[in-house]
Amino acid sequence: MSADATIEIERPPAFDVGQKVRTRDPVRNDGTYPGEPIGAVLVDAGEVGYVCGIGTFLQRYRIYAVDFFARGRVIGMRAHELQVADG
Repeated sequence: MSADATIEIERPPAFDVGQKVRTRDPVRNDGTYPGEPIGAVLVDAGEVGYVCGIGTFLQRYRIYAVDFFARGRVIGMRAHELQVADG
């Protein structure tokens, strides 16, 4: 079963509020981030942020609000886009 076929909200969150995380790949604006053109890189691969909220999308997926303080941006991300950052 693919990651998109599962219902993520049926299991515990992959990350906790306050947890330090790192992006796996560059994150581009898909049209949901205001003030930046679609396709613009919002954060680069490897950037560090902190989970500041956890929500849901379509009653199926968890969306992690991640504060990338160095950029002054909070971006909604899926678990597969993130990994735990050491330290």
